[in-house]
Amino acid sequence: MSKRLGRGLDALIPSLNVSEDDKVIEIPINQLRANPYQPRKTFNDESIQELAASIKEHGVIQPIIVRTVLRGYEIIAGERRYRASQVCGKPTIPAVVRKFTDQQVMEIALIENLQREDLNAIEIAIAYQALIDQFTLTQEELSAKVGKSRSHIANFLRLLQLPEEIKNYVSRGTLSMGHARAIAGLKEENSQKDMAELSIRNSWSVRDLEEAIQRKEEESSTPKDKAIQNRMKNKDPYIHEIEDGLRDRFKTTVKIKHAKDKGKIELLYFSKEDLERLLTLLQG
Repeated sequence: MSKRLGRGLDALIPSLNVSEDDKVIEIPINQLRANPYQPRKTFNDESIQELAASIKEHGVIQPIIVRTVLRGYEIIAGERRYRASQVCGKPTIPAVVRKFTDQQVMEIALIENLQREDLNAIEIAIAYQALIDQFTLTQEELSAKVGKSRSHIANFLRLLQLPEEIKNYVSRGTLSMGHARAIAGLKEENSQKDMAELSIRNSWSVRDLEEAIQRKEEESSTPKDKAIQNRMKNKDPYIHEIEDGLRDRFKTTVKIKHAKDKGKIELLYFSKEDLERLLTLLQG
């Protein structure tokens, strides 16, 4: 079991293991339905065909996990085995019936896929947002449940604000999570699309993309902006070091405006939950 999992899921995932004490039953394929909370939207046809060939020769070795629903059963774990059994024409599939709530089913589906790294960045973002919406969780609460930092959650959720075509690039693997994060920092949709297209056309690395974005921002900045940028370049290295330390501590953008012996520290927040998180940290 990964130590990264939150306590709630740590208690759930072991119950997906099938032991000798479990009662395994044969369930007709036509009485099964896929998990509606399954975050993985695409399945590799080739791997399903390979699994189907194995099942045809050896049968389903590991039973799937299901729960009872109106008019049949719903798959909790084992959708690939279910799909492969359909492909090879199996009339039934071995299964173990368990009791799970809707929230547990969503959490299990998400974690099971994350542990196998089966999801792309957009599918992860959609799954996080679905958990937040369905069960009225804050980013902090979701962070505790899935064993990830709040900034990790926020970075994925920010991808959902990108134009559809850029999200499709990320889903297909044409652009990486790092590319998408850099593009999400641009305010205008046209600029986001332009940078995505240039990045793909020129096979830019994430670093190449970030440098291109920086050049674009410098070219379009006003004289006032350029004056600020120049001041930033000439900023005291000691102030830079303090900013970096605070940025790591608070997981957000930190700006120190210093003049002679006085100044101010600015912490940026991006939502009500983000503000609450910062206040909690500041208040100890």
